[in-house]
Amino acid sequence: MDELTTYWQSASSWLEQHPQLHMAVGLFILLTLAWLSNAVVKRMLVRALMRALRATPAGRDETLANSTVIARLANVIPALVLSTGIVFVPQVPEILVAIIQNVANAFVILTVALAINGALTVVNTIYERRPDSHLKPIKGYIQVIKILIYAVTAILIIATLIDRSPVILLSGLGAMAAVVMLVFQDTLLSLVASMQISSNDIVRVGDWVEMPALNADGDVIDIALHTVKVQNWDKTITTIPTRRFITDSFKNWRGMQESGGRRIIRNLLLDQQSIGFLTDKEKEHLKSFRLLRDYLKEKQQEIDEWNSELRDDGKEPVNTRRITNIGTFRAYVLNYLKNHPGIHQQMTMMVRQLAPTPDGLPLQVYGFTNTTAWVEYEGIQSDIFDHLYSIIPEFGLRVYQHPSGVDVRELKSVLASPEHALKEEVRPKSTDD
Repeated sequence: MDELTTYWQSASSWLEQHPQLHMAVGLFILLTLAWLSNAVVKRMLVRALMRALRATPAGRDETLANSTVIARLANVIPALVLSTGIVFVPQVPEILVAIIQNVANAFVILTVALAINGALTVVNTIYERRPDSHLKPIKGYIQVIKILIYAVTAILIIATLIDRSPVILLSGLGAMAAVVMLVFQDTLLSLVASMQISSNDIVRVGDWVEMPALNADGDVIDIALHTVKVQNWDKTITTIPTRRFITDSFKNWRGMQESGGRRIIRNLLLDQQSIGFLTDKEKEHLKSFRLLRDYLKEKQQEIDEWNSELRDDGKEPVNTRRITNIGTFRAYVLNYLKNHPGIHQQMTMMVRQLAPTPDGLPLQVYGFTNTTAWVEYEGIQSDIFDHLYSIIPEFGLRVYQHPSGVDVRELKSVLASPEHALKEEVRPKSTDD
């Protein structure tokens, strides 16, 4: 023991005679201690802590297991060793000691800030697993807290590096308020928009929104501080600034989805020249339609009672009421909707005429399906109009359609036929007065 003490004293006195070598040995020992502390903390303490955490129900969560919060906090230990131990290294200039301490302290501040932000990310991930998380997303607020943490961290790091009080830097920010407002203008506007969206429940994750101005039409998949992501039906993604949901108009289909029914509103364009009164033969034919039996019976009884009051005037058909083919068809369509299994019977349902147009008389079908699923909705709507277009001729009606190339060719063939030429020859010619 005495020999070891003597050897240490002689070595120390020899190192004191060589100051640069003495400082190098001290720095080597300090770096070795920092490396050992890092190895001990990360390989032993952190791993032991993670094993203990995995033994709990919370530790089995992949988000917590893969989180780097604990690993980042472990980096604080070697930085503290360097900051504390540098003062014991001999022959180190004071300015170098100050620089190492300031850099180490700044690293500690940055590491703690990154760990806090990582913890906030974990909190947001766990919150999003809640069934009602899409109603009140907190991602925007988490991002605001992160921005504030980064801002405070930047001030503290700068104050630490220049060895000044953070209060001095904060007092200087008052003069830079205008610049800060300009730099963070989008962030502030987005923060206000996020708060309004959340408080007024304007849009949620999972909502079907439509914003034609930005060619967005699809489901909301993410609501962040600055942007809202919409996955369009063609699987493209449109990124919309959050504030646009406050300043611009858009359509949210959530109400339709929650109601349980999706609206059908489509017109049948009927040729107005095909509209007329039903003959007795046509009435008998239409009475074979199950959906029209009660209607025709009640309608005919109503008309007969009305016509009977006309007395002598009722002898002229022009003075009497008669059943029309378009009115009968309208009643058929309404009864067809009432008996269709895909139509929501508790929502508005009607068949009405609109103002005549050069393209025919619009007969509008208005109702709601009992499903909001897009594919099923389109299938129900198509089945209904497949049937209606096919049964229109049974009522003596025609669907209006502009002449096509086939119609023009048929007209030309008729005009060029010998029968048409013969008719033109035998037609009497008019003479001028």
